[in-house]
Amino acid sequence: MILQTKFHGELELAEKEIYLFESGIPGFLEEKKFCLLALDDTPFFVLQSIETKELAFIVTDPFEVFHDYEVKLTDEVLSSLQIETEREVITFVILTIQDPFNETTANLQAPIIINGPKKVGKQFIMNASEYRTKHKLFEPPAEQEGK
Repeated sequence: MILQTKFHGELELAEKEIYLFESGIPGFLEEKKFCLLALDDTPFFVLQSIETKELAFIVTDPFEVFHDYEVKLTDEVLSSLQIETEREVITFVILTIQDPFNETTANLQAPIIINGPKKVGKQFIMNASEYRTKHKLFEPPAEQEGK
């Protein structure tokens, strides 16, 4: 299929590269299908809507930046995403890009959880956690506690 994207222009995409978000993403509940596109030579990816060219989230692997970050998936999430082993899980966090870039923040409270082999995902909101929606990407969460 030919896909119009926000950051990569027109791309050819195979059906096997599409992830289904059955519940959508909060704020975008009608958007159910996304793909992941790498941003050249960066640790960042684009979670691009298949239906809406303008809907694209910049995401990254939180464990590469926030080394003490923990996500405890609920039984509901494990079941809805058909997760059987930890190896199936891919975790991303959505970034809010700022100018200057070093002010960019990561939403650690609501990671994107994907079952890679089954191609299903969801945004998991961790309401009962110390994480917030705006952690500076270039400053570990522990250093932000007093702010």
